[in-house]
Amino acid sequence: MRALRILLVVVVVLGGLFVLADRLAVNFAEGEVADKLKANEGLAATPDVSIKGFPFLTQVVGGSLDDVEVGIKDYQAATGTSGRTIRIDDLQADMKGVEFSGDYSSATAASATGTASITYAELLKTAKAEPTEVVRGVTANVVGLSDGGNGKIKVAVEATVLGTKLPQPVYVLSTVTVQGDTVRVHADSLPSFGGVRAAENEVRSITDFQQKIDDLPGGIKLDKVQAGKDGVEISVKGSNVKLAG
Repeated sequence: MRALRILLVVVVVLGGLFVLADRLAVNFAEGEVADKLKANEGLAATPDVSIKGFPFLTQVVGGSLDDVEVGIKDYQAATGTSGRTIRIDDLQADMKGVEFSGDYSSATAASATGTASITYAELLKTAKAEPTEVVRGVTANVVGLSDGGNGKIKVAVEATVLGTKLPQPVYVLSTVTVQGDTVRVHADSLPSFGGVRAAENEVRSITDFQQKIDDLPGGIKLDKVQAGKDGVEISVKGSNVKLAG
């Protein structure tokens, strides 16, 4: 019995040391991947990297990680317009089947899914903010975006008719969709301005707008989008996504 107790103590101690070594190793690896990702993507801050699964060391031996979660705050995404970016407040990605080199200089995920959020204030920069003539004597411009409920965006349009600004903005509910690398906002119905109606193309030149979002980390792509309480919430996905290298 005494020998058995000693054996059990040894097993517990060795198990504890293995767990400690495993956690130290995973913390080191998370830091290395985060630093590589920051350097590769030119990020202002170090991203959050969390390697899931236990034990980590057996995954290392196999050269592949089952699940890696990455979080990036305030990512500046390219828009296709020289010198202009759009801020993604919170980009979260879950990487599956991540193969890596021994020094973590390269790491590629077989697949990735995640989410990205853009505030209405940030998306508003894409809309036509300067007053534009929609019909003779009537100018209009978008002055606000908000949650319209049921997955819609409420677009506030300010109008001036014959030199007099309307006392209240005109509101329209709009549908938001993703087409390729572009987020599109399309009014469900056309407003009138002080009882004055204009041609559809002229009105939509104000109410409808789009924003290209390009060059996301690792080559992940836009998938779906919906309007939320504080902004648009985008689903992203990708395959052969590079975390580093």
